[in-house]
Amino acid sequence: MAGDIKLHDSWRGPLKAEFDAPYMAQLRQYLMEQRGQGKRIFPAASEWFRALDLTPLDRVRVVILGQDPYHGLGQAHGLCFSVRPGVRPPPSLVNIYKELHSDLGIERPAHGFLEHWARQGVLLLNSVLTVEMGLAASHRDRGWETFTDAIIRLVNAKADPVVFLLWGSYAQKKAAFVDSTDRGGRHLVLKAPHPSPLSAHSGWFGCRHFSKANAFLEANGLAPIDWSLPAVEAVA
Repeated sequence: MAGDIKLHDSWRGPLKAEFDAPYMAQLRQYLMEQRGQGKRIFPAASEWFRALDLTPLDRVRVVILGQDPYHGLGQAHGLCFSVRPGVRPPPSLVNIYKELHSDLGIERPAHGFLEHWARQGVLLLNSVLTVEMGLAASHRDRGWETFTDAIIRLVNAKADPVVFLLWGSYAQKKAAFVDSTDRGGRHLVLKAPHPSPLSAHSGWFGCRHFSKANAFLEANGLAPIDWSLPAVEAVA
């Protein structure tokens, strides 16, 4: 699977054992069968590993964990919480923007395209990397979780400190093994409720994760993230 899909070279060697594992062969067969049955899978195959292509392993400074891709037409493009230019930002992303404004004074952008973050070292990783159109969580428990656990372990093994932003119980359980500073480790783990409208008012608003992440990076001699998002043009 790795040979025919765009993926930054920094991940290829470390993830080779995962790509060669039986579970990955089974996952690929499942996805081929789904497409053979005429089912639409998001994002496009060329973007399954978009997060790993835009954010090399050695440049990861922040990790944001999502669950599975958006399942609406034209939304998903391989980065968690992000949508293509021209697509209305979903409610969770709107709440992320509200907290950004409250925390750092950053005005809400007119789009939901987060590649600017990814190119700076923010790994926008979903736990499951594909979904069937219109069916949330339809590709869970097919193998992607094992693969993305391996990605998190690689980041956890980095010598440089990394900030893990874990929003909601799902992300917090998935990255529970991270070597966090509160257990004497080197990585900062920040937890908050998910920014979904269902939970945002239970502690998401006011979490100040963006400023806390930058303060930690700077304290460790690393460049902060520019959390603002430049204007983009809609794409067809």
